[in-house]
Amino acid sequence: MTRRAAILLTATAAAQPRKLNAGEIIARIQKQVAVPWRAETVDTLKSGTMETPVTGIATTFMSTLEVLQKAVAEGKNMVITHEPTFYQGDDNTRDTATDPTVLAKKAFIEKHNIAIFRFHDHWHMRRPDGIREGMMKELGWQPGQTHNTTLKALAAEAKAKLKIRAIRVIGDPNQPIAKVALNPGYANLSGAIRALATADVLVLGEAREWEVYEYVQDQISSGAKKSLIVLGHAVSEEGGMKECAAWLKTFIPELPIAHVPAGEPFWTL
Repeated sequence: MTRRAAILLTATAAAQPRKLNAGEIIARIQKQVAVPWRAETVDTLKSGTMETPVTGIATTFMSTLEVLQKAVAEGKNMVITHEPTFYQGDDNTRDTATDPTVLAKKAFIEKHNIAIFRFHDHWHMRRPDGIREGMMKELGWQPGQTHNTTLKALAAEAKAKLKIRAIRVIGDPNQPIAKVALNPGYANLSGAIRALATADVLVLGEAREWEVYEYVQDQISSGAKKSLIVLGHAVSEEGGMKECAAWLKTFIPELPIAHVPAGEPFWTL
């Protein structure tokens, strides 16, 4: 090999960036999220290892098989998901170890060497809350904003902006709306009661029908001008994981990063 060829080969090798592995990406996330990392958390690797070389990153609300297929088709083998991959909060598959759907999903993950990292607790802990910030952007709302609308118009606005097929509403369609409380994802009863103490309407992802929904129905029956807009859990948090992709790009410039939406699972007649 000539000296000139050796120099060219060295220059070419130097121009090729070293691939990051899953552990290095997680370490950057832990640093940049700027909150203490919990010892007990669901935010762990669900597949792959810390040494898995990463070709690209996809963020999503939930790592469904369809999302994984789309990520692989785009050349991305690390998926950062907000919700579980294997249907339970801790991704435990002890009771579903021989289930054909679980086995098929695991086989696809292993075949394509996919590292799945859940990013739930600490993305919510971030200030501002990453999910809430992304959803406010999707809806075009501002913190502390006063609305001048009706319940029906507000629901129609959310439906159009988030492209929802199966939105649900409790309350008088003509109720005047000035103050809106937003609770992406799951809303428990105590949180809903606090929100509705000052808001005209609570916009949430989902709640138990015998808790929050019943409470709002009883508020209305007792004469209170209150209401509820139910977006669906996936729809109410997907914008937050779109925001996560934009955030990741600010400190992981070496890799392609994109949001792959899980999509709304429901449709109505």
